[in-house]
Amino acid sequence: MASSTGPVLKGMLGSRPVIHADVGTMPFRSVFGCPRSANKPGRVYSNAPAVAERRTVPLPKEDLVNYLKSGCRPKSAWRIGTEHEKLAFNLKDNRRLSYDEIAMVLRKLESRFGWQPIMEGPYIIGVTQEGQSVTLEPGGQFELSGAPVETIHKTCAEVNSHLYQVKAIAEELGMGFLGVGFDPKWSVPDIPIMPKDRYNLMKAYMPTVGSMGLDMMFRTCTVQVNLDFESEQDMIEKFRIGLALQPIANALFANSPFKEGKPTGCLSTRGHVWTDVDKSRTGGLPFVFENNMSFERYVDYAMDVPMYFVYRDGGYVNALGQSWRDFMAGKLPALPGEYPTLADWANHLTTIFPEVRLKKFLEMRGADGGPWRMLCALPAFWVGLIYEPEAQRQALDLIADWTPAEREYLRVEVPRLGLRTPFRGKTVHDVAKQVINIARGGLERRGYDEAHFLKRLEVIVETGLSQADLLLDLYNSKWQRSVDPMFKEMMY
Repeated sequence: MASSTGPVLKGMLGSRPVIHADVGTMPFRSVFGCPRSANKPGRVYSNAPAVAERRTVPLPKEDLVNYLKSGCRPKSAWRIGTEHEKLAFNLKDNRRLSYDEIAMVLRKLESRFGWQPIMEGPYIIGVTQEGQSVTLEPGGQFELSGAPVETIHKTCAEVNSHLYQVKAIAEELGMGFLGVGFDPKWSVPDIPIMPKDRYNLMKAYMPTVGSMGLDMMFRTCTVQVNLDFESEQDMIEKFRIGLALQPIANALFANSPFKEGKPTGCLSTRGHVWTDVDKSRTGGLPFVFENNMSFERYVDYAMDVPMYFVYRDGGYVNALGQSWRDFMAGKLPALPGEYPTLADWANHLTTIFPEVRLKKFLEMRGADGGPWRMLCALPAFWVGLIYEPEAQRQALDLIADWTPAEREYLRVEVPRLGLRTPFRGKTVHDVAKQVINIARGGLERRGYDEAHFLKRLEVIVETGLSQADLLLDLYNSKWQRSVDPMFKEMMY
């Protein structure tokens, strides 16, 4: 299945295998099968594998549909995979870290804690261990992708262990990590790009399709959770709940009110950025709420999303703006006469960025990065809503009559006004109270003693004040209208 160009173990660095990765790793699900046990060291979980051989016959559309459909699994096999990103900075001047500085952190994770390096050419671009990975976003945002685990207790323990490790290393090196949704100080030109060829392609393309693509690449951080579904109908229900309530999550987790040292007028600048990145591959996907929604319908949508690249022979073939449907017909200008493989399909799915993304699982993508308790609250929020049948029914009932216009209104306005966004004669704050109550009930009925992970969100709905509101208050008072104190006071 893997070739010399893929994420296979080849070569040695000291006593540890070196993992050569093409695009990146995401440990929640193996591309070609079910979730793998987190106790198998040395395993790479890649959602963008290399292509083992050229395909000279057409790939049936049915195979693309079945690829997604193979994600269906019984409730007993459902897992929780949490990912979070954070800004890495230099303590002496708060500047974002260069690649060489970040590589030092990765190498120390390898030497001190036994992680295995992930390489792209001569560059270490991440590390992996027991189903988890640490990887780099375009501007060096440091991302932990957790292993698929059974409970929120376990996913939160992963976060705790990771933050302990990187904090211990960073303190020795004069570095820090900030949990926030958007870089509060530095402009895009101030931020080094990481040495991943995929990012060079995206950097050139983004300004041609939207006004804030480079902001997304270099200045945003998120926390997201990846969750399973049992059947096509279950996928549809969870997908609809996720899309409709993503703005509620954005309001509760809003934590990015600053840009280049000043308030932006948005509580979630990260959320606002996503309203104009690339409309062909982002947004609230209104077709998911239509009667004909299915795995095949999502495939039709994904095939119409313009391509970024094809990975061949250890490198990226530039296919920016080209058509997947042409690729299916063997007429891709970048690779004439060649047909895609399922590995190419897996790669293509990673270049689609809606508020909820379907692969062999669902990714809930609407929350700002934040402090430790919020990193554990995000999986609790969504698990409570869609991993327990009565809660899922209640959530569906809540959103049943929301119109496409209302859902889009919330997606655009909530990043600006947060919980205070007017909605149906009340506010999003009122909706958030209902949603948190549903989530708590779901967690309590799940029976894993997980409801306490919602405590920080319950404080937010009780007070009506998000993390962004608290940051703005500090900015206007104690910090004397400067964001510099934020780096010291809010770092992990």
